[in-house]
Amino acid sequence: MNRDVIIACDFSSRQATLSFLDRFGEGRKPFVKIGMELFYGEGPSIVREIKARGHRIFLDLKLHDIPNTVRKAMKVLSALDVDLVNVHAAGTVAMMKAALEGLTREDGTRPLLIAVTQLTSTGDEALRNELLIGAGMEETILRYARNAREAGLDGVVCSPLEAGIVKEACGKDFLTVTPGIRFADSASDDQVRITTPARARELGSDYIVVGRPVTAAPDPVAAYRRCLEEFV
Repeated sequence: MNRDVIIACDFSSRQATLSFLDRFGEGRKPFVKIGMELFYGEGPSIVREIKARGHRIFLDLKLHDIPNTVRKAMKVLSALDVDLVNVHAAGTVAMMKAALEGLTREDGTRPLLIAVTQLTSTGDEALRNELLIGAGMEETILRYARNAREAGLDGVVCSPLEAGIVKEACGKDFLTVTPGIRFADSASDDQVRITTPARARELGSDYIVVGRPVTAAPDPVAAYRRCLEEFV
């Protein structure tokens, strides 16, 4: 698996998203993440339009519900021809297996499926005092990653800080998709468990997801290229 940078297109409208992507011209088409804000605002049509422009797509909806509901939802999403989708690992092995079943098309093809372990905005104190998880962050993430592997998923979303231990526990081919990326000279914003693109590469990330350091940069194309240079 080749490393790549995924740009989080966390915009509220089709116009804002396409205007941003237009800045990249006819050069390399970045891998993009479509999250809840854009998908809920514009619906499946924005996914199809961005795909038609030649972009790979990570549809980041973090499904978490009873197994049957997730199975049916994934069957619908499989028709959008995205490249990567996710669920919450906290939904249990049964739910993740159902997601995989729903996502797999009749011809056996499917997008990559990964599971969110813990959000990068969650720290140890919140894990313990709000989520009432007695195990530490590392132990929790490893358990969730092993559950995802048992369910047949392709990998997990984790912070770059945990990418290495996930690889050790689940194998080098088990994908680690890591948000929480900031340049050394950037603000951390609302992220807690963060690191730089270069450090994420050293730690074993397969994909880094980069939002505001690129989308809010004075020159987003230059910021994206900087990510590629440091990570890929």
